[in-house]
Amino acid sequence: MPLPFPEYDALDGLGLGELVRRKQISATDVLNAALARIAARNPRLNAVVRLLEQEARASLTAIPADAPFAGVPMLIKDLQATIAGVPTSHGTRPMQAVIATHDSELITRYRRAGAVFVGRSNTPEFGLTPFTESEALGPARNPWDTTRTTGGSSGGSGAAVAARIVPIGHGGDGGGSLRIPASCNGVFGLKPTRGRVPTGPDVGDAWRGFAQEHVITRSVRDSAAMLDLTAGEDAGAPVACPRQDRPFLEEVTTEPGRLRIAMTSTPFFGRHVHADCKTALADAAALLTSLGHDVEEAEPVLDGESLAKSFLTVVAAECRADLEWMGEQLGRAVRRSDVEVATWALGLVGRHFRASDYSTAVRRLQTAGRTVGQFFTQYDLLITPTLADPPFVIGALQPKPYERAALSILGALGLGRVLGSGGLLSEMADKAFGFIPYTPLFNVTGQPAMSVPLYWNAAGLPIGTHVVGRFGDEATLFRVAGQLERARPWIDRVPPGL
Repeated sequence: MPLPFPEYDALDGLGLGELVRRKQISATDVLNAALARIAARNPRLNAVVRLLEQEARASLTAIPADAPFAGVPMLIKDLQATIAGVPTSHGTRPMQAVIATHDSELITRYRRAGAVFVGRSNTPEFGLTPFTESEALGPARNPWDTTRTTGGSSGGSGAAVAARIVPIGHGGDGGGSLRIPASCNGVFGLKPTRGRVPTGPDVGDAWRGFAQEHVITRSVRDSAAMLDLTAGEDAGAPVACPRQDRPFLEEVTTEPGRLRIAMTSTPFFGRHVHADCKTALADAAALLTSLGHDVEEAEPVLDGESLAKSFLTVVAAECRADLEWMGEQLGRAVRRSDVEVATWALGLVGRHFRASDYSTAVRRLQTAGRTVGQFFTQYDLLITPTLADPPFVIGALQPKPYERAALSILGALGLGRVLGSGGLLSEMADKAFGFIPYTPLFNVTGQPAMSVPLYWNAAGLPIGTHVVGRFGDEATLFRVAGQLERARPWIDRVPPGL
């Protein structure tokens, strides 16, 4: 059966908003088109994990008439952002019963932009993994090949945008979680500079400033326009980002001029990079060279092993804090059965660390940030593969049965010290870092970075190119993204079966 409003699939968010503002179509018709696509396409993807039809219909009367995204359907990741009257599961079972009492500041700004929230998108438990396969919500599936990962932790949003369920999907990025699913699903994902987007009123520096929220989109201009509408610190923000000189939307159509661009396929974490990812990088470098830029091989010199250990130390501590916070929300102590065995084990490791271990880790990461900052005094941009591998088969990075059994036993005994000093958790972390050897570094440094969908391999799977800018310089990223989008348009590339 044909879906209503067939033009919906071809339009980006700004295109839909323009039709609504001009009254060429009603916001109700746009919402019905999105709901029809959720019903038709989501069962095989599991990208949308909570439908918000009633809330969406009620919100139509409050859309600002002149909003750029008036009536545009949007998914909100089931992590971090709160919607009044709706649970935020954080990928867990217990939190599905905890109703938020208020909107987060970012949600308030999305509402002002005209967005209509049609559902919550799939995420791993506490956003801890670069794949979206939680026990509570089930695996999200890649529309290019449903046996493959969507990436994580904003995997549901990435899949839904690629499948034309919605033109815009919210996400957060603490180690690559906007850029990873953008690469896996063949769409555009930008992580803003630290402090660019508000985190209040309940959060200060999420994951010590590693995590930034923004959107996954098909068009560059949707990402730029939404950042224009949401940027700026809110009351009590612990950090503020330098203000942009003019709207980011204007940057998308501004030629960037001749830039000095470094490129590397050398992983910052891990050791292996798939040939397809190297080919995609070389292809992007050739395209940028043809557009008049100077591209040369160079990379900041870093101790990847020390960085990975320090990053994991911070994440383990944050995981422990998340578990204790969840207990406060539930009004009881969190039990081992409330979460996955790997989450519980990581939380035990976080409890085992000394305060000085945490402080030392942060110092080492900040020192790496100084090294990277100095590198960017010589280059305007750095390009790398977004990931070390094409999208892998679902389940490939999950703990093996013997690993689950060992984690369960050690978790039951509360042996955080053994978990922290032993090789089991490190081996699992190495597998995850091996897939994402490039993205976490720029969560540490706070720099803006994006994944651009320029290449598909012989199997028809998307391979993203990672582009990193100087701190506070999303403007250059949007100029280059717009230039690449014009040179090699990707918006009409559609997954099979749609």
